[in-house]
Amino acid sequence: MSTASSAKATPDRPAAPVSSARPTAMDPSEIRHRKPPKKAALLGVLAWIVGLLFALPVFWMVLTSFHKETDAAKNPPDVFAPLSLEGYQSFFAAGPWPSLLNSLTASIISTILVILLAFPAAYALSIRPVRKWTDVLFFFLSTKMLPIVAGILPLYLFAQKVHLLDNIWWLIVLYTAMNLPIAIWMLRSFLAEVPAEMLEAAQVDGAGLVRTLREVIAPVVMPGIASAALICFIFSWNELLLARVLTGTVAGTAPVFLTGFVTSQGLFLAKVCAASLIVSLPVLAAGFAAQDKLVQGLSMGAVR
Repeated sequence: MSTASSAKATPDRPAAPVSSARPTAMDPSEIRHRKPPKKAALLGVLAWIVGLLFALPVFWMVLTSFHKETDAAKNPPDVFAPLSLEGYQSFFAAGPWPSLLNSLTASIISTILVILLAFPAAYALSIRPVRKWTDVLFFFLSTKMLPIVAGILPLYLFAQKVHLLDNIWWLIVLYTAMNLPIAIWMLRSFLAEVPAEMLEAAQVDGAGLVRTLREVIAPVVMPGIASAALICFIFSWNELLLARVLTGTVAGTAPVFLTGFVTSQGLFLAKVCAASLIVSLPVLAAGFAAQDKLVQGLSMGAVR
């Protein structure tokens, strides 16, 4: 039965009025000025509290670095103690530049090597999967299950045998091997989302494997490459155990240099805070410069 005939009146029932009212869209300004629910407000307050709790140690380290050693060692701490630059003067007077240069050299070169090796490996495990690629991925992951302290003695004996102790290049090789499994796992999740049509178009145009990787795939997954490179750089910069055992006066890195401020006489807290703040600046600068690509790359490989 049609709508027009159903609206007509019958002898025992009057005609029902046809409503022409339609649901109207809500004004965007009205949506913008609506108060959030109580649950959302509580979650926002909780997020701020958690964020401040994570940032509080950093703020306290910065404040302590501008105090004198006697004020920094007080218990309870004196927040309103007079400010001083003694910690920074002690740090620069100790000559940190060789250690900072060693950390920068080892971190940058190892990160470049990791990306150059992990990119084709991730391509083979995602876009052009090899046989039993799950076993290969598990093998890469299994290399991270062994604690570094369990393998430090063989590494030390090998370096001693081939005269690589206190050598920055031996540290670069170890940092590359340490970060390679992480980079392969990260890049594989990014490369798995590359459309197959792009690869087919590159093959039709006659592009080889190297050109496809460099000109077709790399620009698409650049946020993932940036995030993997940044994480590898941070891990290499912050590594202490290998550098502490395998280096000395020539190839010592910045974390090893920081441990030299901890003395048995005490009164070193302000100097350690000042040194830690300065050593952290390159990592903070790299993270701030690549924060958009880091967030985009980490969310790009997420499971939807």
